[in-house]
Amino acid sequence: MHAPEDIDSAFRSAARERAGAIMTLSGGFTGFYRSRIVTLATKSRRPAMYNNSSFVDVGGLMSYASDQWEEFRRAAVYVNKILKGAKPSDLPVEQPTKLELVMNLKAAKKIGLIVPPNVLARAIGSSNRSPES
Repeated sequence: MHAPEDIDSAFRSAARERAGAIMTLSGGFTGFYRSRIVTLATKSRRPAMYNNSSFVDVGGLMSYASDQWEEFRRAAVYVNKILKGAKPSDLPVEQPTKLELVMNLKAAKKIGLIVPPNVLARAIGSSNRSPES
């Protein structure tokens, strides 16, 4: 996708193809237009999974992703090591160690989706999540 109109086109295509759900991939484009994507997903009444909890924060249904605040903290540790003289090529590559399933029950209700209790038990609500947690 390169233009906002491409988002509308993608949703029209999903409707034509009778897609059962929507999933976004990460990128500057999808992040910038996340409100538009969430609005179209809600209008289409299709469940949508996002790769970033910021989509849930603007009304999206759910995300499953690494804890971004933990990634920022880890990045700060790397910056500190580099500023103290460590060579970046000597630092190990790290994988995220904490993943979050974030659910928005208001969004689920808007599209008529009932979230099974076992899924809900594993999720955190968007209103319960904060950078300090």
